[in-house]
Amino acid sequence: MRQWTHFTVTAETGRLWRVTFDSPPINLVTPEMLTELPELIDEMEAAPDLRVVVFESANPDYFLNHYDTSRVAETPTGLGVTGYPLVIDAGTRLSRLPVVSIAKIRGRVRGVGCEFAQAMDMRFAGDGALFGQPETANGNLPGGGGLEHLPLLLGRARALEVILTSDDYPADLAERYGWVNRAVPDAELDGLVDTLARRIASFDKDSITAVKGQVNRYTLPSAEDIKSSYDIYFASFGWPGSQRRLPAAIAAGRNQAGDYEFRLGYHLGRQPDGDAE
Repeated sequence: MRQWTHFTVTAETGRLWRVTFDSPPINLVTPEMLTELPELIDEMEAAPDLRVVVFESANPDYFLNHYDTSRVAETPTGLGVTGYPLVIDAGTRLSRLPVVSIAKIRGRVRGVGCEFAQAMDMRFAGDGALFGQPETANGNLPGGGGLEHLPLLLGRARALEVILTSDDYPADLAERYGWVNRAVPDAELDGLVDTLARRIASFDKDSITAVKGQVNRYTLPSAEDIKSSYDIYFASFGWPGSQRRLPAAIAAGRNQAGDYEFRLGYHLGRQPDGDAE
């Protein structure tokens, strides 16, 4: 297989692949990753025997983090094969692909990283995992599918709670809310996910394809709806609140290894008043 910038792909068999995110030091989603994820979907789509792909992380503290907001100006402007921006192209195609995608989550999963995980078919978490959509506290809003997927997964009230608080939600609460299939002790996570993935990979692809296609009819947002939030997200970097908050957050340690990112939900709840000059 080809070499990737911030993740590796291992074919355990022709039916089962593993994708391991590795974007040191804190697994930020980068412009390079936005370009490569649709290309990964291309390869998954072109693999005739592939049934299951497990997504995991090389960093036990971060599964997949938010966007590198210091590089917003470098965001690729190209469109994917669907005609939508690359992050929407990757997520919507992954959800609809005749391949089962499973997130095996350890550590923090936030922002667009969390939105990409929401586009997967199943999510299983170790008991130390943390989930969050930090955008509202930054003066922005989720733009990669969170505003569309979370109400379907959590219900309207809980989705609003999660998105408006911009807090970190522990794995046990994420399980109660329906954000993940199951939260289990970290020591049990590998065995659970790997057994499940190998079991599904042993079944016929025609059956898997038909099941996903039928379930998708009622459970997925449209790419056009996600595009609406995507457009507002990038426009929001011009809003006064975002222009005030982002430099302060970067100065405090955003996008860097350290306590600010490690306890992002805690720090976002202790910013200066939003109306302060």
